[in-house]
Amino acid sequence: MRNSAKVRVAVLFGGRSAEHEISLLSARFVVEALDRDRFEPVLIGIDKAGRWLLQDEALLLGAARDPRLARLNDAMPEIALDAHPGPAGEATLTVPGGARSPIDVVFPVLHGPTGEDGCVQGLLELAGVPYVGSGVLGSAVGMDKDVMKRLLREAEIPLVPHVTLRRAAWDRDSGACLEQIAALSPAGSGFGPIFVKPANLGSSVGVRRVTARAELEAAVEHAFEFDLKIVCEQGIEGVREIECAVLGDDDPIASVPGEIVVGHADGFYSYAAKYIDAEGATIRIPADLSPAEANAVQLLALRTFRALEASGMARVDLFLAPDRSLYVNEINTIPGFTAISMYPKLWEASGIPARELIARLIALALARGARKSRLRTSA
Repeated sequence: MRNSAKVRVAVLFGGRSAEHEISLLSARFVVEALDRDRFEPVLIGIDKAGRWLLQDEALLLGAARDPRLARLNDAMPEIALDAHPGPAGEATLTVPGGARSPIDVVFPVLHGPTGEDGCVQGLLELAGVPYVGSGVLGSAVGMDKDVMKRLLREAEIPLVPHVTLRRAAWDRDSGACLEQIAALSPAGSGFGPIFVKPANLGSSVGVRRVTARAELEAAVEHAFEFDLKIVCEQGIEGVREIECAVLGDDDPIASVPGEIVVGHADGFYSYAAKYIDAEGATIRIPADLSPAEANAVQLLALRTFRALEASGMARVDLFLAPDRSLYVNEINTIPGFTAISMYPKLWEASGIPARELIARLIALALARGARKSRLRTSA
């Protein structure tokens, strides 16, 4: 790290996924929460063409909170992360005119493919720069709902019944695929509900809740617009959606659990319910659980975090069935940091306010980077 009074934090946001706009809202929260006595932010927005652009802080902080109105300033100058550490082992950015600007740590606030799935994490590993959040492996398996569920099943973590489909199989025999998905309907319950999801997206992008056989084909086609692999899951009537935040590396801690109570017409915590409809959902923190149930949620969240090789931060989403059974839905290795996001709210309720949370995440990244820098690179 440079000899400087402040840690230079490159906040990386935007990206080339369908969650681009949500990432901008998350970046706004992170930048607002930075302790300016300790940290100096460098704002880098990745546009949908993949260009890395310096961004103006005033513009980001003044941006609309509605994702439909959030935009990068694409007239800003391009910037590049050097492929190799500088002479003192520091990471540097190449700025317009060829000047080099050192950075100490990267805070990726990227959601979805190419940002949350290990791609950017691999680039940062090659550049030798510490970064917040999970590494390449944890990011990759956390993004892919199919691989995630395979690892969780191996760890004997409870999951709802599900099937995975690939585009090639659908194109070859859609009828057989539809029968396979329809078999997820609980016996004697008629049809559905069944959730159809792209395997590698978050923020409920591309997700549909299907309650009639006639709706299923359109839902599958819709999900395949976003990914070449989809996951279809059995829905549970009367289920409660519980979320738990995790923080740490070798000895992670879990927050108090929270609950999402959906009131939107979609019938589930959809993109519109999360970000557009102000009345789409209600957050309850802490969730109305018995002490034993809250403890079970926390233990499952920590088991999930470890099983999937996560580090730094994650939000684990669970289902509580009417019979009080718990199931893990998924992990988010770069959880949302918008004004309505559960991850910072759960830690706030657990006694860690936003400013301290962001500082802890940066400290974890720097400590992990320091440990890795001491590893041997020769036999």
